[in-house]
Amino acid sequence: MTPNDLIRSALRWLLYVLLHVLVARHLVLFDHAFCYIYLGAILFLPFELNLTAALLISFMTGAIMDSFDNTLGLHIIASVLVAYLRPILIRYQLAQKISENRLELSLRGIGLPAFLSYVLVLVSIHHFVLLMVEAGSLGMLGFTFLKILGSIIFTTVALTLGQAFSR
Repeated sequence: MTPNDLIRSALRWLLYVLLHVLVARHLVLFDHAFCYIYLGAILFLPFELNLTAALLISFMTGAIMDSFDNTLGLHIIASVLVAYLRPILIRYQLAQKISENRLELSLRGIGLPAFLSYVLVLVSIHHFVLLMVEAGSLGMLGFTFLKILGSIIFTTVALTLGQAFSR
């Protein structure tokens, strides 16, 4: 990774975190769908980044979200899990693209079908863990699953649109 790549990744991380803190955490659709756009800060980290650095970055990202949302570690748990599973999913889903050349985890870099499958799987895992732990019991399972499904759709659309309109 070149210094320009590091600077670009750090600015992208900052953009996703600020966008979530200032805008997205206040967006709620129909009292069920929440936009966790900060996931882009973890999902679009460079593939060459080692696992330890990715886990530390995701821990820091989750801690920042927990401090603003007052959720006592829920975002840390879900974010670190996503960062841990991310390289496994990349190797499994994008093995052909890895062998061809340097992998750029973006809509333009891997194409729409691969991008959507990558984002959907990791966003689904994140939201399932975050919202099930937040619920704390199985008493309102139907409401929780509706919340998970709505949030998966909302976050995936927001991340895809963000990638589609970025340079």
